[in-house]
Amino acid sequence: MEKKVQGEMGWVNLLRIIACFLVVMSHSCDPFVAQFEANKGAFLTGVFTGSFVRSCVPLFVMMSGVLLLPINMSMADFYKKRIVRILIPLVFWSLALPILFFVYLNYINPGTQNPALNLANHTYDATLGNLYLFIFNFSFATIPLWYMYMLVGLYLIMPVFSGWLKQATKKDIEIFLCVWGIALVLPYIKMLAPVLGYKGNYGNMGLFGVCDWNDYGTFYYISGFTGYLVMAYYLVKYPLDWTWNKMLSITIPMFLVGYLVTSFGFIETQKHFPGNYANLEIVWYFAGINVFMMTFPVFVIVQKMNIASTPALSKLASLTFGIYLCHFVFVEVGYDVIEAIASPLPVLVKILGIACFTFGISALLVLLMKAFKPTRRFIS
Repeated sequence: MEKKVQGEMGWVNLLRIIACFLVVMSHSCDPFVAQFEANKGAFLTGVFTGSFVRSCVPLFVMMSGVLLLPINMSMADFYKKRIVRILIPLVFWSLALPILFFVYLNYINPGTQNPALNLANHTYDATLGNLYLFIFNFSFATIPLWYMYMLVGLYLIMPVFSGWLKQATKKDIEIFLCVWGIALVLPYIKMLAPVLGYKGNYGNMGLFGVCDWNDYGTFYYISGFTGYLVMAYYLVKYPLDWTWNKMLSITIPMFLVGYLVTSFGFIETQKHFPGNYANLEIVWYFAGINVFMMTFPVFVIVQKMNIASTPALSKLASLTFGIYLCHFVFVEVGYDVIEAIASPLPVLVKILGIACFTFGISALLVLLMKAFKPTRRFIS
């Protein structure tokens, strides 16, 4: 990501750091969420903490909208500059992370008790497969890289959106965002439809034209993360002229409602679909209305703070992309370290300890890689 105007993007740098730490913290919750019925207290703490940080990825997407829209170069130049820059780190970490997991779990700490790990996914044969199967999709060792595949897709469509945004009126953008807002409710309509008697199409439970021979339903082209890009552009071009009293009186209740729906919704879903991530993740969808209700307040509050950029803030913000790329393996190391030295402590303290350990170690690795030209391209 690039700065548009030097010295005027301190709040964006702060938001990048916040979003990155929230991502690390969300993965630090995984070992505890994965305990389900085995340890109810750990599970609930993991859910309530993991739900609190769900705005992490949407905030990253919104920063891309802030920093890259509108695009003032040809489509070919944009693709060459942005997508190639993404593909090199994607390939590198798709190879590096499975190897790091293999080495850690087979040679450094083969006795890990991390409930989020399945050691069968990190054998020699499994690791060897992951070293080329990433051309199709991410694996467990590279879970955070799902974002990279998605980001390439956003980059492919951004020049098209940019051309429209340059001539769109404020009202035009608001209409788009309203339709996108409807799309944010679709996951819950899909959950409710069977209760009302909907039996799907030949076993396919898709809605509004989705079926075995068509993935592209009514809202497909105006749903997902594209709305966060457009909303970020809109909020920068037409910033909210709210007093702090008005801002907080609207955004804090909005965040709390979104958080309560996210956390208690996850717990309720677990009661009906125990351990079924396909259903549990619906409540945690980044493009769901409840997560939007948590994302919007964080963005506009930090934007209104409009803090000045400092060298330290800029330096740390410049590390966030690299931290995101490499952090996942250190989360697993962090779990083992914290369990070894602080096992009696409350789960929330352990989660914070894992997150801080992971963020710090990842930042040090990224700093080291940035110091050498051959490795610099893999983390920025």
